[in-house]
Amino acid sequence: MATVKIWTDAEVERDPRVKAVFDDIRATRKTDFVNNVWRALASQPCVLESTWAQVKAVMARDSALDPLTKEMLYMAVSIANGCEYCVHSHTASARAKGMTEAQYEDLLAVVGLASTTNALVTALQVPVDPEFEV
Repeated sequence: MATVKIWTDAEVERDPRVKAVFDDIRATRKTDFVNNVWRALASQPCVLESTWAQVKAVMARDSALDPLTKEMLYMAVSIANGCEYCVHSHTASARAKGMTEAQYEDLLAVVGLASTTNALVTALQVPVDPEFEV
């Protein structure tokens, strides 16, 4: 259960700042669907605006990483951070961008391996090799 109000479209229409962000989300993503993250952030228009600006600047622009890779990275970090909502939403987005079941299985294998080895290296406090330092 949410700890804040999840805004409806009718409520969004009554707030020009929130409406502007929702309109931009819809236009950028080419869909009428605005998910609950944005609806929850609507009660804080400044946070809504800045968060959407960051997401748009990283996830919705052309860059050296293709959109599917970005989604799979977002999935991996969300898994590591234990964010159920983000795991679900970015898995759905990665699938919509063409992620195959084989890619999903490989991603989960890498995330699982990294989690295990990260825990071991952290517990052992292994010093970084000089060759890896910038």
